[in-house]
Amino acid sequence: MKFKATDQILKIIGNKQNIRNFGVIAHVDHGKTTMSDSLLASSGIISPSVAGQALALDSMKLEQDRQMTIVQANVTLLYEKEGQEYVINMIDTPGHIDFTGRVTRSLRAIDGAVVVSDSVEGIMTQTETVTRQALEERVRPVLYINKIDRLIKELRLAPDKMQEWLLDIITNFNRLIDIYAEPEYKEKWKVSIQDGSVSFGSAKDKWGFNADVMKKKGISFKDVYAAYSEGGDIKALAEKAPLYDAVLGMVVKHHPSPDVAQKYRIPKIWKGDLESDIGKALLNCDDNGPAIMMIVNMTVDPAAGPVAIGRLFSGKIKDGDRVHIIDTKREGRIQSVNFFMGNQREMVGELAAGNIPALLGLEHARAGQTISSMAGIHTFEGIHYVSEPVVQMAVEPKHPKDLPKLVEALRRITIEDPNLVVKINEESGETIIAGMGVLHLEIATSLIADAGVQVVTSQPLINYRETIRTAAGPIMAKSPNRHNKIFMKVEPLDEKISEMIRNGTLNEYKDTKEVAEILRNAGWERDEAKRVMRFDSRGNVVVDGTKGVQFVQESTDSILSGFEDTMKEGPLAREQVRGCKFTFHHFVPHEDPAHRGLSQLGPASRRACMGVMLLANPVLLEPTLGIEVRVPQEMIGNVAGVISGKRGKVLNMEQKGIVHILSGELPASETFDLSEVMRGQTAGKAMWNTHFKAWTPIPNSVLPTILGEIRKRKGLSPDPPTADEFIDNE
Repeated sequence: MKFKATDQILKIIGNKQNIRNFGVIAHVDHGKTTMSDSLLASSGIISPSVAGQALALDSMKLEQDRQMTIVQANVTLLYEKEGQEYVINMIDTPGHIDFTGRVTRSLRAIDGAVVVSDSVEGIMTQTETVTRQALEERVRPVLYINKIDRLIKELRLAPDKMQEWLLDIITNFNRLIDIYAEPEYKEKWKVSIQDGSVSFGSAKDKWGFNADVMKKKGISFKDVYAAYSEGGDIKALAEKAPLYDAVLGMVVKHHPSPDVAQKYRIPKIWKGDLESDIGKALLNCDDNGPAIMMIVNMTVDPAAGPVAIGRLFSGKIKDGDRVHIIDTKREGRIQSVNFFMGNQREMVGELAAGNIPALLGLEHARAGQTISSMAGIHTFEGIHYVSEPVVQMAVEPKHPKDLPKLVEALRRITIEDPNLVVKINEESGETIIAGMGVLHLEIATSLIADAGVQVVTSQPLINYRETIRTAAGPIMAKSPNRHNKIFMKVEPLDEKISEMIRNGTLNEYKDTKEVAEILRNAGWERDEAKRVMRFDSRGNVVVDGTKGVQFVQESTDSILSGFEDTMKEGPLAREQVRGCKFTFHHFVPHEDPAHRGLSQLGPASRRACMGVMLLANPVLLEPTLGIEVRVPQEMIGNVAGVISGKRGKVLNMEQKGIVHILSGELPASETFDLSEVMRGQTAGKAMWNTHFKAWTPIPNSVLPTILGEIRKRKGLSPDPPTADEFIDNE
């Protein structure tokens, strides 16, 4: 293998046609990491910092030393095809569904995806989720079917049966493209054996092939069989058909270079004016345009601080440049521009459009943000995370002297994982971490331990939400001095609009005309759509419905403070509120400003919101998790029993080879001891994962118990208040 160093790599990427940016996406346990490791071992890139020692090692040894998931955001590979050298940036994505937020961000930086599927299990739920996300971002997929050895060793399929089995997986995958791809890509992006956009192999045994490799090397499925039968030689197969040849060959042939991809991807992910100079620079991946980069991942280097990694869509970026962090209206100075060489980060001084720079020095930058050499440009469309934190627990250092270390470890973890939320409870001084599920929090606490801090954690607690089922009002509430009257109505908010508020599509900073148009398209009346007073990030809205009333303008902030207080802590259990549309219906203020300040109108507004919610059939929502369990046939009844014993239900069951897959759902509050119970009932033979699915009303049979427990924990009286406690009648 010829190794190449930094200057040679930089020469190759001077030609954009020779760059590929791709990601590996897959269901958990389908062999993604093993495949990525195999590609890295063959990269042919030598980083200057390891040059001395690495050249002495052959790639197999390098690989054995690295039995780990590639935690870096990306790895750079070098690949030669038909005399042309290509620089390939590979972005790794987590397979576990708790981390789909990271997958979503990674997709923004890449133009192609290698979807890895286990040959026995085929296309699973998470494969479908990530493929759908890729197609929504106009990222072109190719398919790698892994663990072919299982079809021979476990299922004992004959060659003809094996080909039928594999065709079935390909058909299922193309069905996803048919469902989720936009019309012009449906046919163009379907994968097929004939054109080499499907590869087969075993990442563990390091071999792989596709139609192109078969032609070039004269290999067929018969050779695969021979390698696994008695006296067969798997090593010889891997030498003749190395995995990297099949996978990287597919990437180079079927994935576009950045200058080609940006022409059709930019209109999808950037909503600015495409006819403007900035728009044209982005579409053309133009080195001479303004520097515009989207950060897709933050890592923290213990020695160098935060590292912002992302896709540079336009312009050049170099050491010392001042840039604007558009989303936060802050500025920053780039200390050094870096590039991954293999899996080592190297300083390169400057990089041009189409690449994946790693920038040091941007202390305040975060994943998902847009940075640019120009102020005030349109940002890349917000990243829509698929879930929100549903489980929380308190953490404290075992030794009080470690508190600064804990704070630093948490700061680092939240920079790297924006889906983890850390907050300080002001009353108790506790540090609370909230995440997507019990597993997410377990991983966070083990990362804290890795940072050398021993911690004590509380029992995990479930976050609940409050909402309403019917409309109510207008009702009236008076201020503490009885001189101001606020009238409020409420109704359930359409789920689509509530979701748009939560994911930031609708927010305060958007142009009011744009907001009004979105709301009108969703069925709001023209006048109402223009009179939004506040979007609350939890998915609620308040509209000004007053007519010709004095002092509304100057009282708005005070009235909104009462609305915000209620949205943070609803009337049933002081949990966050979601999905409510309030109308500020009428206002009778006192003439004298001294009698209608914040201390009067804030409480009046809160009383009006609380009172009207209590009349609107309020309900407590709990997070429901989807669960997928892989289990041998004889254990199906046991697994179904575990799920139904935890207030859950089995929704679907299918057989994939010798494994049965049960899909179901269950409340998050019932999952704390899921590991022990499932292991006990299945003798450890079940594999499963859970993911946040929806907020669902708590059934009446358990509502009083759960409500009572939450209120007791918060030091409240056992029963929720009644509407009369907040509403005034004249």
